[in-house]
Amino acid sequence: MFNSFGEIFRFTTFGESHGKAIGVIIDGVPAGLKFDEEFLVSELDRRRPGKNRFATQRKESDTPEVLSGVFEGMTTGTPISIVIFNKDQKSKDYSNIKDIFRPGHADFTYWHKYGIRDYRGGGRSSARETAARVAAGAVAKMILRELDIEIEAGVVEIGGIRAENIDYEYAKNSPIFALDSEAEKKWIEAIDKAREEHNSLGGVVKLRIKNLPVGLGEPIYYKLDNILASAMVSINAVKGIYIGNSEAHKLTGLENNDEISKDGFLSNNCGGVLGGISNGEDVELEVFFKPTPSIFKPQKSVDIYGNEVEVNLKGRHDPIVAVRGSVVAEAMAACVVADMLFLNMTRKMEYIKKIYQ
Repeated sequence: MFNSFGEIFRFTTFGESHGKAIGVIIDGVPAGLKFDEEFLVSELDRRRPGKNRFATQRKESDTPEVLSGVFEGMTTGTPISIVIFNKDQKSKDYSNIKDIFRPGHADFTYWHKYGIRDYRGGGRSSARETAARVAAGAVAKMILRELDIEIEAGVVEIGGIRAENIDYEYAKNSPIFALDSEAEKKWIEAIDKAREEHNSLGGVVKLRIKNLPVGLGEPIYYKLDNILASAMVSINAVKGIYIGNSEAHKLTGLENNDEISKDGFLSNNCGGVLGGISNGEDVELEVFFKPTPSIFKPQKSVDIYGNEVEVNLKGRHDPIVAVRGSVVAEAMAACVVADMLFLNMTRKMEYIKKIYQ
């Protein structure tokens, strides 16, 4: 049950980084949705490793195979299963750390919790699993675009350098999904420098959900903002999230409150959510990623026997997680919104009656 996410639009992922395959089973998708396999492939390609020097050089095509839930290009209302076969594992790169806990990784906690761990690329704890989430998010986006709901994301900060302008259209064609063309130049220099020094960087992703109706969110324990926060923090390397104005904690109540006119809200410091329910404004959030823990510098650690050792990593790793993480953040947001839409359909008798009229 803890490998699943969502209530009505619900997905379960499976597989490990160096296993035969990873994949996802998606339940709750209504029948009669046009299934856009080309779009599914394009979404996975955005997150795919090995595309440029800003990602791990592991060469995976991430070609999806749809096994069920789709017939003649339409969803059938039954579970959709998608599998992605791993093609470029190099498990020997991890043989030297099979008994050692890598700093910043889940090795230590997995070992102590389960008494066993898949040391090949982190196994289940690897960011490789997020490809399955992107597949689920692609299906959620197929639903959302029928309703003209759009989700956009991009990088707003890397290595402490903050974007001064926000341009989601520019981010779509940027090799690092940069929201600011000027900041992009500085970020690329910083990433290249960190990689040359066998180090890594952290970053911040900014995300926007457009055209949401008023009313999404299920108080008090399934609020839109708290489920978005849960979804984002479940992504590898995410350490925090800010919904709305990230400077709000510095403001007074008078400055932060979003005044209302007959034409709508006069500002959006709340980030489109009040009382855990969408208010019709854009939902805006920032997601904070730590630096990639896999770095090629000697580090102190211990092994499973309690001996102090020096860690020297091999393998292929992202110099920054936030870049490809922005695609995963979009996918998780799409899954949350699709789930909230279906939940909201049960909240008024008039909604239910419309289905049967």
